Amino acid sequence: MLEEDMEVAIKVVVVGNGAVGKSSMIQRYCKGIFTKDYKKTIGVDFLERQIIVNGEEVRLMLWDTAGQEEFDAITKAYYRGAQACVLVFSTTDRESFQAINSWRQKVEAEVGNIPTVLVQNKIDLLEETVIKNEEAEALAKRLKLRFYRASVKEDLNVNEVFKYLAEKYLQRLKQQTAEETEVVHSTSNKIGVFNTISSNVTNQSSSNGREVITLRPNKQRTKKSKNPFGGCSLL
Repeated sequence: MLEEDMEVAIKVVVVGNGAVGKSSMIQRYCKGIFTKDYKKTIGVDFLERQIIVNGEEVRLMLWDTAGQEEFDAITKAYYRGAQACVLVFSTTDRESFQAINSWRQKVEAEVGNIPTVLVQNKIDLLEETVIKNEEAEALAKRLKLRFYRASVKEDLNVNEVFKYLAEKYLQRLKQQTAEETEVVHSTSNKIGVFNTISSNVTNQSSSNGREVITLRPNKQRTKKSKNPFGGCSLL
C-alpha cells in the first residue's frame, strides 16, 4: 500500500501534431469546457486536476505541448520527468496519424517507456474521416498501446483516457515500491548477523596464530524520492 501521507502526482504530456485537439482535450478534462476556435499553443501550457483512482488521491498535471516543429526545442525539455503520455491524432488529418511514430520516439528519447495511450480525436466528424478504422487499430496493436476513439466536442472517452493512465501509473508505482521494500528488508535482516562463511566476513591469521575476523558493512539501498515535476517549474 502507498503511505497515507503520500501525494500521488502524475506528470502527463499530451503530444501530437498541431490542431488535433490537444488543448481542447485538456480544457475539457480539467475545466469541463469546449471551445470551437483553434488557437495555436506557443511552447507549452499546463493544467491540473485531482481525482480518486482505486481509493487513492491522484493529482494529474497535464502538459499541453505545441505540435509545430519550430517549438521542438522547447517542448522536448518539458517531456523530461513525464510519467505518462497521450499520443493524439485527428480523424480528419492523415498527416497527424502518420506522425504518431515520430512523436512517440521523441517522448521515449527523453523519458523511456512510460504508460502511454493512443487517441483518435474528432470522431464526431466521421463523415470527413481520412483514416480507416483498421489502420488505426493496426497502429495501436503494433505500438502495443491502449487505443481510444474520442470526441472532445461531445465529451466522449476523455475521462476514460486519463483514468486509464492514472491506473497504469499507480500499478507501476506500487510495484516499484514493493520491489524497493523487499530489497531493503532483505539487506536489513543481515545487520548484526555475522556468518564466517558469508562474503561479508574475511578470516585472516595474525602473526601469533590467532584468528582475526574483519567485518565489512552491508550496503543498503535507499528509496529515492520522486519529483513529479521532473525538474521543471510550473508555468
